[in-house]
Amino acid sequence: MESTSERLLTPGEVAALFRVDPKTVTRWAAAGRISSIRTPGGHRRFRESEVHALLRGDEPVAEHVR
Repeated sequence: MESTSERLLTPGEVAALFRVDPKTVTRWAAAGRISSIRTPGGHRRFRESEVHALLRGDEPVAEHVR
């Protein structure tokens, strides 16, 4: 089970942090450049801790196999 203390961010919130368009964040996720979680309704959410680590350059961007 996921940690209940982990905040999940919307594509719009991630886009604001990176200063890009939300569709860019969605494309990054589709390409596997950043990991995402899908809600039961099919919307993407991003782990706040991972997003902040990426902003700081602490960890490489997630790589996923299609």
